[in-house]
Amino acid sequence: MGRITEDLIRRNAEHNECVIFSLEELSLHQQEIERLEHIDKWCRDLKILYLQNNLIGKIENVSKLKKLEYLNLALNNIEKIENLEGCEGLTKLDLTVNFIGELSSVETLRGNIHLRELFLVGNPCADFDGYRQFVVATLRQLKWLDGKEIERSERIQALQDFPEVERQVREQEKAYCRRRARDKSEAQRKLREEQERGEKEGHPGSDGRWDADVAADPPPSVGSRDHPQAPEVQEGEPSKKKVDDVEDDLEFWNKPCSFTPESRLETLRHMEKQRKDKEKLRLDFSLKDDEKRNQIILDLAVYRYMDTSLINVDVQPTFVRVTVKGKPFQLVLPAEVKPDGSSARRSQTTGHLVVCMPKVGEVITGGPRAPASVPSTSESSREHTGERSRQTEKLEVDPSKHSFPDVANIVREKTPAPRRVRPEPKVMPHEEDPGFEDDPEVPPLI
Repeated sequence: MGRITEDLIRRNAEHNECVIFSLEELSLHQQEIERLEHIDKWCRDLKILYLQNNLIGKIENVSKLKKLEYLNLALNNIEKIENLEGCEGLTKLDLTVNFIGELSSVETLRGNIHLRELFLVGNPCADFDGYRQFVVATLRQLKWLDGKEIERSERIQALQDFPEVERQVREQEKAYCRRRARDKSEAQRKLREEQERGEKEGHPGSDGRWDADVAADPPPSVGSRDHPQAPEVQEGEPSKKKVDDVEDDLEFWNKPCSFTPESRLETLRHMEKQRKDKEKLRLDFSLKDDEKRNQIILDLAVYRYMDTSLINVDVQPTFVRVTVKGKPFQLVLPAEVKPDGSSARRSQTTGHLVVCMPKVGEVITGGPRAPASVPSTSESSREHTGERSRQTEKLEVDPSKHSFPDVANIVREKTPAPRRVRPEPKVMPHEEDPGFEDDPEVPPLI
């Protein structure tokens, strides 16, 4: 069941930057709220308040909302109009489909002089003979009733017939109140019987919580105190329980009931019980020892459309813990695993959580491989040893084994000189040449 809290109001005040003291419009519909509280203290400036489709049984704690103009309380459990005198600016009030049987309670709205629209359709009082005439004559400031405009002639006629209409309405109210008292006592009796039956059928662990620890074939070295084993369940029990739950659900929805606030609350309690039973169910899982890849695989059947952010996996050497929506699932492992090498992923087809955990001292391979052929002779082994030693041989510089180059004997290679365009030198005749003549006037060549 929901309650009006400051956090709830702030979450619904995003349009006002989550500031609630200056809030002028607030929508709290479909929150399963049972009591109207705190709003008149926290949101004094409210002009529009939506509270439809809740479980509010009484109008209260709104009399200080002087600026309130529109109040929507449709689809609630209200049985009487009251505590609205202080809403001086109220112009529209919607009480569609409630349980108002005291039609005379509309007289409390006479002080709301600005009230122009009122909706009472779907209430027991709307079926009274003279209902519309009574409201039109009682609330003369109204302009619209149940979406229909009030004509001047209609009001005059209602005022003329008011004494007789009021007498009829009072008699019908008394008859309704007697029926309502019987319905309340019957509903209280059924509620007590259900509580007593629930206490007899109750058992430990029926509060909607998961078992904290679940063990699967723990090794003898692991103690059972920290990780107790799950109780054994026979194969036919879960299916039988599921069938019984389905039959009980069909019986509840096919059972005739009266239209009362108690029936609405009973329906809500039944739906809440179904939700808790669904959350209480233990998730199916399978634990597989994959010898080929030397790892342990956990397949946990989490809900297919659950957001992965709601799942937390913690792998330890001897156990694995999975937290789903804040509820722990713990499993003792049959062998020690390496947490750092573990991986978790969601199946794309089923949505299951698959956790792969490699064993300690083992190597995970991608799959079966063909064994490499190793020579069995000692000679081949020595060759492989020599190759490995040569591969790992370090580089050493020993002056006694290796000679240094003689830098002094290094001769620079002749590089071709750049080609230049020069006139060809004249060929000088040699002394041994037969045609050579020594001219004393010509100086010798140096």
